[in-house]
Amino acid sequence: MARLDSPWVVNIEDLRRLARRRLPRAVFDYMDGGAGDEVTLRENCRAYQEVILRPRHAVALQNCDLRARVLGHDISFPAILAPVGYSRLMHPEGELAAARAAGEFGTAFILSTVSGHKLENVKAASTGPVWYQLYMMGGREVAEAAIERARVAGYSALVITIDTAIAGMRERDVRNGVKELLGGSLLAKIPFVPDVLMHPRWLAAFLLDGGVPRLENVVTPGVGPMPMMDVAAALARAVVTWEDLRWLRKLWPGPLVVKGVLTGEDARRAIDGGADGIVVSNHGGRQLDTVSASLRALPEVVAAVNGQAEVLMDGGVRRGSDIVKAICMGARAALVGRAYAYGLGAAGYPGVVRAMEILRADVGRVLRLMGSESMAELNPSLVDVPEAWRAKSRAQ
Repeated sequence: MARLDSPWVVNIEDLRRLARRRLPRAVFDYMDGGAGDEVTLRENCRAYQEVILRPRHAVALQNCDLRARVLGHDISFPAILAPVGYSRLMHPEGELAAARAAGEFGTAFILSTVSGHKLENVKAASTGPVWYQLYMMGGREVAEAAIERARVAGYSALVITIDTAIAGMRERDVRNGVKELLGGSLLAKIPFVPDVLMHPRWLAAFLLDGGVPRLENVVTPGVGPMPMMDVAAALARAVVTWEDLRWLRKLWPGPLVVKGVLTGEDARRAIDGGADGIVVSNHGGRQLDTVSASLRALPEVVAAVNGQAEVLMDGGVRRGSDIVKAICMGARAALVGRAYAYGLGAAGYPGVVRAMEILRADVGRVLRLMGSESMAELNPSLVDVPEAWRAKSRAQ
């Protein structure tokens, strides 16, 4: 077991390093990589460097209130665990570990459709709110059955991802044999076997867990759970349209969140379709490369929404200051994906806990250094945002 305490692990990059050591290249690069030349992947992180904090000093604070309210739920600090597909490949506990950690930290977890654990078990693992992120793989009949299962299990929000008309071209995955690992022939697997054998801890856990899991929440009538290797092809047949969104709004009784919005135009269409929440997101740079960094698109979307829905964002969050900047710019909370996935890949549940500890402590530290007593005090006057970003929002 990797040492997760300080000084061994003091930031998210330390967890990334440990995950890279434990996981085969195919699994690590699936988690770590992006589409095309990975321009957007890099820009998601770099964009935070362009936003400058403007603290208020000589302020004595006894305590800082990190709480936020999102879609009717009070969370302990404004970081929500984003949906991460194939989590069970990173560690057998997968989504169960992430949901459990989110609940213990008093925040929400979003379960991906591309999950190797049943949604009922994931909900039971958490003491906090759990949302279901839907891909319409298998069509409306399969999606409707999953939505009903989520409703009965107690999921409190439905998240619809709109940026997956087809799977992005993730070149690391092609080179490193993700497809072959999941379901290729024995002959096709041979070039990738040496790297897998060099990671015996992961391999032993993978084999004891039964090998490649099936998608327990994409159940085709008369067939059963979809094989995990069918995901890319299934996504190409599962494009979510605005018409689908209106159908889902009638079907789902609770809050509806649209994820994958990068423009004011799409934000307004999502609201017209009944969205209660908008996630400014480019899918972690994993879909269309060279699109805007999420943080850069945030002011435009906040202006377009104009208070008609709650705005969340994801992409590139590695430090508490990233979260604080997003809140100052109008987000209600930030979704974190890779940040906790690195912890999961490094050590399972303890790794996710360590990621959350790092982010929560960092948010509290930044808040105190900003001279702000609570998250509610954060506002646009506390950050300098590039003028080009502001100009786009004013054009709405």
